[in-house]
Amino acid sequence: MNKTALITGISGMDGSHLADFLLEKGYKVFGMERRSSYVNNINTAHLEGKITILNGDMTDQNSLLRCLKESKPDEVYNLAAQSFVGESWNTPEYTSEVTGLGVLRILEAIREFNPKIKFYQASSSEMFGRMVENPAKETTPFYPRSPYGVSKLYGHWITKNYRESYDMFACSGILFNHESERRGIEFVTRKISDGVARIKLGLSNHITLGNLEAKRDWGYAPDYVEAMWLMLQQDIPDDYVIATGNTYSIREFLDIAFKHIGIDNWEPYIKQDPRFMRPAEVDVLRGDYTKALSNMNWKPKTNFEQLVKKMVDHDLEVLSK
Repeated sequence: MNKTALITGISGMDGSHLADFLLEKGYKVFGMERRSSYVNNINTAHLEGKITILNGDMTDQNSLLRCLKESKPDEVYNLAAQSFVGESWNTPEYTSEVTGLGVLRILEAIREFNPKIKFYQASSSEMFGRMVENPAKETTPFYPRSPYGVSKLYGHWITKNYRESYDMFACSGILFNHESERRGIEFVTRKISDGVARIKLGLSNHITLGNLEAKRDWGYAPDYVEAMWLMLQQDIPDDYVIATGNTYSIREFLDIAFKHIGIDNWEPYIKQDPRFMRPAEVDVLRGDYTKALSNMNWKPKTNFEQLVKKMVDHDLEVLSK
């Protein structure tokens, strides 16, 4: 394909899956990560020698411009964010700097360097928050319920603003919850799959969680990165909801995960801790991917039960070693 892509947030779950996908398509891939004293390459170790890593920071526009000059990309996928919703209450200012204003900085850097670069912004279902319409689609009013959701909303609107103001090919993918074996351990889905694997192997006897009633529209990350790519292959830039259209509660996630290791009654293994409750809870999130299906012929390939079992099997394998 002889295209070049720059992926910010390369070390995250989505970044590493997207790199895998683009390499299969024949892209030359550059990944941007923030320099830190601790190098987190859990998700990218298998990419060593296949992609080029650049140091950049969403709070420093010059570093973003430098990454563009070094990579000369055809496409930029902005997946960098302070992406843990719970943490956004502890660090609201930092979350806003990275997840919100960071989008403005990278759009400005693209406009300055080469406004013909196609840009993908990772928007989030958390922008819908207290759902005004269920399921939510591209025209549903937003009602974010966390500093993270508010920051994502700024990134979403500034992307649309640059598209309309400067005729840039800039798209936002409003992705509903999506998980995989590469999800960070601090996220509830991975906390469950890891905890269930530990219980099965006798390494632990409980999992500590917050609200078990929250319902989410959960998809599989490798399916969703294909949708990101498809958005930048369209003739006209636009925003798309990417979802499965189904919701499941944390309890249902626990049901499948524990049954997979032969435990029917999981309640004795679960402890609830108020520290993991959100100040403003989002009770349910569900998306309508009709537009993605009709315009891009995209639909999810992996169902909820398959997703949960994949994650548990992965953690069993990792912990067994």
